Amino acid sequence: MILHRGETLFRQGESGPLYHLKSGLLKIVRLHPDGSLYLVNIIVPGETIPHHSLISPKPYFGTAVALATSEIGVLPAAEWYQALERDPARYRDIALQLQDKLSLMQQRFDQLTETAPGEKLRKLEAWFQTYIGPAPLTDVLTQEEIGQFLGLRRETINRLLRKQSPT
Repeated sequence: MILHRGETLFRQGESGPLYHLKSGLLKIVRLHPDGSLYLVNIIVPGETIPHHSLISPKPYFGTAVALATSEIGVLPAAEWYQALERDPARYRDIALQLQDKLSLMQQRFDQLTETAPGEKLRKLEAWFQTYIGPAPLTDVLTQEEIGQFLGLRRETINRLLRKQSPT
């Protein structure tokens, strides 16, 4: 399946299949009771999602939206869980996938624990270059989303981005 930028793969609270991201990028956003959205995760190629449903089915934690054109494999839930029952060695594969995700999260913690806001932004931009090439970060995330991802106010992100751009 191909999803284009801005298209939704699944919605928070729904249940359904698992997905394997072959190429592209997805964002996971949570809808809060007040109606605001909060960016909670970025899904990169090679990941199978939702992570919290790899071993047992659970409703989707957030809404998955394509940040770029993405190729996605659909893994029907019943088949996925039956295959796990038939082949317990697959649990090791899941553990390795989760280990890789933890490594990505450690990189994110490294970004978040920087004290200087400019350094937080620089590290995030460097990380994103792996997936979006020379395109600016603002081509895939809004200033609000960048701020949410880094734990900074949108105004701070705006100021840092203005400082970076040539006048």
